[in-house]
Amino acid sequence: MERPVSPPSVAALERLVQERPLPRHVGIIMDGNGRWAELRGLPREEGHREGSNSVREVTRCARRVGVQALTVYAFSSQNWARPAEEVAALMNLLREYLESEREEILENGIRFNAIGEVEKLPRFVKEPLDRLRADSANNKGMVLTLALSYGGREELAQAARRMAEAVCKGELTPAQLDTQTFESYLWTDGLPPLDLVVRTSGEQRISNFLLWQLAYAELCFSDVLWPDFRTEAFLRCLAQYQQRERRFGLTSAQVKREDSQRANA
Repeated sequence: MERPVSPPSVAALERLVQERPLPRHVGIIMDGNGRWAELRGLPREEGHREGSNSVREVTRCARRVGVQALTVYAFSSQNWARPAEEVAALMNLLREYLESEREEILENGIRFNAIGEVEKLPRFVKEPLDRLRADSANNKGMVLTLALSYGGREELAQAARRMAEAVCKGELTPAQLDTQTFESYLWTDGLPPLDLVVRTSGEQRISNFLLWQLAYAELCFSDVLWPDFRTEAFLRCLAQYQQRERRFGLTSAQVKREDSQRANA
């Protein structure tokens, strides 16, 4: 009788992931903090606090394996409608995160970024956020982006509004309004193309996250609640991405032919 094959250790899985093509830009919809806390009879705020530890561990793993950009959905435009005490707790936790992670971000050459309507954030959050963005602006390592007060529809609306203003000022003509120009008006301008989006907690929806950028991204849905989503779970999502064939509208035969031509070049 054959013995069952044991799954690779986390270290072995990490080595395997590093040997294969990585997604350049990974987006994560961090879901399940509240349910994690409720299952343990804890306040929802404790789920958010434990979730910040997952952000720290996943960021370290992404940088270590060589992901170029990591964007995490930290607070949506719609989250402002949550109970005031939960919003206040999230803002305090965000400030704690910015202060506690500042040294590690700078020491590891990470460029810190934020997208969304960040002007809506309270001053005690926005000030340390702006300082960290400025102080890490010249770093050449992985880009860590927090999507804060962010919504995909809101991003598209502001981009359209800014382009319309540019046309009215004579800075753009209608003939110049193509997809490449439009992308330059998005909050994600300058980031690599989005290759992979992960959503945790078993939910299978996009929730207004990076709607334009998702056009050709691979989607990975994990049943793991975000506070429990650590290195191994993240590596398994990367490994799943690496097993997929990305066709971008081409046929499988065309993709294989192009891959063969590149290998022989």
